[in-house]
Amino acid sequence: MTTVSAARRAEIVGALRHGTVPHSGLDQFAVGLGRYEAAVDKELGQVTTGGAEFKAVRGEYGSGKTFFVRWLGERAKRANLAVSEIQISETETPLHRLETVYRRLTERLSTATQPPSALREIVDNWFFSLEEDVLDSGDVDESDEEALDTAVTTLMERRLGEVASANPSFAAALRGYHRAQAEEEPAIAEALIAWLGGQPNVAAAAKRYAGIKGDLDHFGALAALKGLLVLLRDCDHPGLVVVLDELETLQRARTDTREKGLNALRQLLDEIANRQFPGLYLFITGTPAFFDGPQGVQRLAPLAQRLHTDFLADPAHDNLYATQIRLTGFDLDRLHELGVAVRELYADGADAPQRVRSRVDDSYLLGFAEAVAGELGGKVGIAPRLFLRKLVDVMDRIDQNPDFDPRQHYDLRVGRNELTEVERGAHVQRAADADEVELDL
Repeated sequence: MTTVSAARRAEIVGALRHGTVPHSGLDQFAVGLGRYEAAVDKELGQVTTGGAEFKAVRGEYGSGKTFFVRWLGERAKRANLAVSEIQISETETPLHRLETVYRRLTERLSTATQPPSALREIVDNWFFSLEEDVLDSGDVDESDEEALDTAVTTLMERRLGEVASANPSFAAALRGYHRAQAEEEPAIAEALIAWLGGQPNVAAAAKRYAGIKGDLDHFGALAALKGLLVLLRDCDHPGLVVVLDELETLQRARTDTREKGLNALRQLLDEIANRQFPGLYLFITGTPAFFDGPQGVQRLAPLAQRLHTDFLADPAHDNLYATQIRLTGFDLDRLHELGVAVRELYADGADAPQRVRSRVDDSYLLGFAEAVAGELGGKVGIAPRLFLRKLVDVMDRIDQNPDFDPRQHYDLRVGRNELTEVERGAHVQRAADADEVELDL
């Protein structure tokens, strides 16, 4: 386990306290993911050298798919890749509207040093890198601003040649942004950054200034993604990890929306296979029902063929380089191991670390894990979120109150209003008294 700063520790514990997955520091308690490290790092390495990869992660609700992709994102950022995580939704981010998916991608774009949205910083860094390349060539004097701007524009056109042929407007928007910055037109520059990010309803004056028309559409979004990959590469970010999370929501969409979404996914996979997006690592997540059921991938035969993966009876024998990998979820041993990791992380920043460790010892953690799982009908696989939330609550009380002993003073209570939909379906409701028990006589 690596050393974690006080600020990072507080961020992680705070997220767990509220029942959410932290956005960073996941290596501190990434229980059971060690077997995936070698395969993930190898594929990330292929992306950094100009390759393109696609991977599907399958698992039931509560198996840790969101945790897995955020853990993957952290590893990607250590390799200096950019990352964007997108939640697919029929109303807000429908998969078949690739212009909307691209817009969400840029809104959630982050790097190891830049939080979302990092688009403007990346564009600015790109122009800075172009200027550095022009000056390093020795062909332009740094004091000749007009010649420098001309040389940067020429180099920009050369770098974006392939993208400009497919979507001239993307290159025109970049050119317009560069000119707006030089002419001190901040409102126009801001509007053109919004256009590059796929935002609709950009001011017509800014579009006229850059010589572009309309907004990014379905096909323009794919060309814009190619352009973004070029910008990232030239800024020393050798690739981009894009996560499309919760694709199982397609199963509940209207028939036409579902069919269009599945076809859009097939199109993306074909483009990646044809090396149209060098430096892209696309991850999707979904439940087994989405991949195998009649309302998901199986409705589109070409997509089902591309995603087909043979799974043997023993998950230990899974091929981790296959198109699909599966998460098997938690058992009590792994839940206990997770509790130990979080206890140690918490105690390192506690006011009374020894009191926390002694009163939440390994035997208490094991019993606590069994109790939380019992509240969810014994379904350990969906217990981690609630388990960690309740565990942090226990440790908070111990740290704040010297006389608090969870074995004597803590009564585990689970209210339905604090549960997710899946957890609520498994929750075992306890009768308050004997009169509430219904007898079948």
